[in-house]
Amino acid sequence: MTQDSRVAIVTGAGSGIGKAAALALLGDGWTVALAGRREQPLLDVVRESGAGARALSVPTDVADPDAVRKLFDLTVQRFGRVDLLFNNAGVGAPAVALEDLPVAEWKNVVDINLNGMFYCIQNAFRVMKSQVPRGGRIINNGSISAHTPRPNSIAYTATKHAVMGMTKTASLDGRKYDIAVGQIDVGNAATELAQRMTQGVAQANGQIAAEPLMDVSIVGQSVLYMANLPLEANVMFHTVMATKMPFAGRG
Repeated sequence: MTQDSRVAIVTGAGSGIGKAAALALLGDGWTVALAGRREQPLLDVVRESGAGARALSVPTDVADPDAVRKLFDLTVQRFGRVDLLFNNAGVGAPAVALEDLPVAEWKNVVDINLNGMFYCIQNAFRVMKSQVPRGGRIINNGSISAHTPRPNSIAYTATKHAVMGMTKTASLDGRKYDIAVGQIDVGNAATELAQRMTQGVAQANGQIAAEPLMDVSIVGQSVLYMANLPLEANVMFHTVMATKMPFAGRG
């Protein structure tokens, strides 16, 4: 396989971490199918990348298993294979007391962060185990919340803890197919959604404190590093965060 024939799927690619990863991959010569619920942000990223035919926007709701299968089928039809899945799409719920969290909000987070991630892993396995050369790599976005929660985050934290279980299990089950599965756990990155961190967010001791951010392009470079490893090596867990954000010692 030549460097120019490497094909990736990035979910949640229209903004934030997904956008940064897609741009990093495209900048390194990868061919990328960009998936997200809204088409215009995907088209904007494709235009910004200047990658031309190496970038394909595929509007996709990962909570819909049929839409996910279509995403993978379209990518294979267009580019012939899938070498990388960056399983990144995710949402949070309002930061309210867990006893006040609406069931609909809980289900929405589970549908996207957990079910959607599973649908993507399942379809990646389907394609990667059958293609020639066989195999590929899956990188799941776990988040620091896969390890340590914030206050009032039960839906997001529960799904991200579950992602860790999926990463470990898929890594085990992927061995026989030459599929490497790892996880990137991202701390505060400077995205539109994370800007509130600079204004002050709730801490475990009840205080409100501002938290530092890192440039989101650093996350894109981390994904690129993991993506470019040979399949004989795997980064199972990679944590990247603003150096001074409260994580070690949180609480």
